[in-house]
Amino acid sequence: MKRILIFLLPILIIVAVVFTVFGIIQVKIEQEKLMDELYRKAKSVAETTEVSVQHIIKDNDKKAARRLVDSFQKRERLQGCVLYDQHGKVLAITERIAEWQAKDKAYLQQVVENRQVEAGMQKFKDLSIYSYAIPVMDDSEKVIGVVELIYDTSYVYTRLAELWRNISVTLSIIVLLIIIIVLLIQRQIFVVPVKKLTEWFHLYQKGEIDDKHPIKDSGELGKLASEVEQVALSLRVARKTIAGEAQARLKVDEQWTETKLRDLVLAKLGENALFVVSNREPYMHVLDEITGQAKWTRPASGVVTALDPVLRACGGTWVAHGSGNADKKFVNSKNKLGVPPDDNRYILKRVWLTKLEEEGYYYGFANEGLWPLCHVTHTRPVFREEDWEMYQKVNQKFADSILEELPAKNPFVFIQDYHFTLLPRMIKESRPDATIALFWHIPWPNPEVFSICPYYQEILDGMLGCDLIGFHVQFHCNNFLETANRLIESRVDTEKFSIVRAGRETVIKPFPISVDTVNSKKEGQESLNQKAEKIRIELELTDKIIGLGVERIDYTKGLIERVQAIDRFFEKYPQYKGKVVFVQLAAPSRTHIKRYHDLMGEIDELIEKTNWKYSDTNWQPIIYLKRHFSPEEILPYYKLADFCVVSSLHDGMNLVAKEFVSAKDDLRGSLILSRFTGAAKELEQAIQINPYSIEEFAAAIKQAIEMPREEQARRMAIMRKIVQENNVYKWAGSIITELTALKKEKA
Repeated sequence: MKRILIFLLPILIIVAVVFTVFGIIQVKIEQEKLMDELYRKAKSVAETTEVSVQHIIKDNDKKAARRLVDSFQKRERLQGCVLYDQHGKVLAITERIAEWQAKDKAYLQQVVENRQVEAGMQKFKDLSIYSYAIPVMDDSEKVIGVVELIYDTSYVYTRLAELWRNISVTLSIIVLLIIIIVLLIQRQIFVVPVKKLTEWFHLYQKGEIDDKHPIKDSGELGKLASEVEQVALSLRVARKTIAGEAQARLKVDEQWTETKLRDLVLAKLGENALFVVSNREPYMHVLDEITGQAKWTRPASGVVTALDPVLRACGGTWVAHGSGNADKKFVNSKNKLGVPPDDNRYILKRVWLTKLEEEGYYYGFANEGLWPLCHVTHTRPVFREEDWEMYQKVNQKFADSILEELPAKNPFVFIQDYHFTLLPRMIKESRPDATIALFWHIPWPNPEVFSICPYYQEILDGMLGCDLIGFHVQFHCNNFLETANRLIESRVDTEKFSIVRAGRETVIKPFPISVDTVNSKKEGQESLNQKAEKIRIELELTDKIIGLGVERIDYTKGLIERVQAIDRFFEKYPQYKGKVVFVQLAAPSRTHIKRYHDLMGEIDELIEKTNWKYSDTNWQPIIYLKRHFSPEEILPYYKLADFCVVSSLHDGMNLVAKEFVSAKDDLRGSLILSRFTGAAKELEQAIQINPYSIEEFAAAIKQAIEMPREEQARRMAIMRKIVQENNVYKWAGSIITELTALKKEKA
């Protein structure tokens, strides 16, 4: 478009200038012509009336004077006539210009003294008029009076305005014709050949056609086409080589890594772009409150922890809400940037939400409605119509943003979590060729619980726009199948674990999410041990048994129950006073929601009470660190801890449990794990608890502390093997494999 403007603009400027000059000249000529005609007409009429006026003045015939001026009353484009004596006194005047006699007319004196005609433009009220004054003389050539004819000149300006309008219309038509002709010529000589060459290049380098390039021109365009042909051939050969090598490497039975996932993407997806959609962005830019400088950080999010290494491995585009207060400073004109900021491996596209949209869609419907509904932790869900309307609006905004990016053929869209239940259907309606998967990171309740939501039909219909829906565990898959079967019109296939609605099939499968067990080892053990020892000294933990909790502050994480269990532990086992310290890392979240704000105060109060109850001058039982910790900051705490507590009241998976196990390469330490987490289905060697049972919880802490080193090592080795074999790369690989199998089956 810019190239066309550069070509068109000079032509249009020249045409516009020529027409403007021509218009000015033509209008000037026309104006002079009209005024000359008016002068001649006025002269003719005045000379005709001169003799009659001579007799009227001589005879002082007022009736004849009145008849004369009245004869001008109805003449076209003639305002009237005025008769004056030699002193400029009005003898008679046409009625419609009666007010003219009050006007100062210095030129009448010139007419009498010089005995010459005075003609020119005059202002009368809001009108421009033409005045023609001629002296009336007796037989001795003495001036005895003056005849003045008054003409309306509005028709002159009307005619000139019409002339300008005709010139403008003609100019507009010529400009439009020039633009159309230039666009047609440009399309014919450039756009069409380049488009054909682009389509040929796309198909040829992928090996889908063997034809030669379509450009017949032997000039510069033909030379360009020949060079493109050589590049296409090279890429075709290279792609086949890479794809073949990737297929061969996939057959080797080895641990899932970045490389293996990248090979899978090359082998299964080829050049089809992978698009990930989530509410939380993997990297955000915020202003440092102290320095005022912008810096990037990774948000506390299980989704980010899981998906960032996947996108690093296979590339693609991640679409997310730009929530950082400095995010807009780092995107390009399309709201994109390369991430990670220090090692660009994939593209992040940020979607901007207003405060009102964020309040309704995120804090309102998603986290005051769907979150408590699905977690069943006895926090009442709140559904407001205005939140639902904003949720729909934001889902559509994300759909529009994604559709802008999708390639022409067969894109893969991977949607994350409960924030985007309507998004699959929205994308599918515009791009039925897109293969869409939704992964649900939180639990799915039974049909009775989910039917509490007033909008359950719209939500289920939106989700079933997917080709694949994944949950962490089979139990949640079963709940979803039963929900669809009971609440909406659909057909459930229990053998294939699929749902058919409106002729479209959606497969439902479990994919237990995991962590990156490969890159987490990149930092040297010596450096990690040094950081861990530094923390031990700073927090005065030398010779202490250290417990650890790592959470967002959320009512589903069982933080209240955890503190109560620690309290009960010291009550039942006072011998551990002064010996055991529990370190709680807690990241504040969703503080705009009253339930979360109240929870923070409740936790603060409970920890303060427990510490006051048991602490002495050299020791306190709980160290509460309430801020955001990056993954790199958390890792030394995992190394330091003798036991880790994951006490979620209800959780889809909980990656903290797997992160802790992955970090324990020395096989030292114990994991206390709620049986209401998805992780409990895999990590059976953990000390599993009911977090609601404070007695059981306190006893589990004692068991973790007193567990023999050999038993710790045995359990940890088993759990580490499970986590390493089923890491996040295998999780992503399983989903991609399932998606491509579904696409192949439908084709």
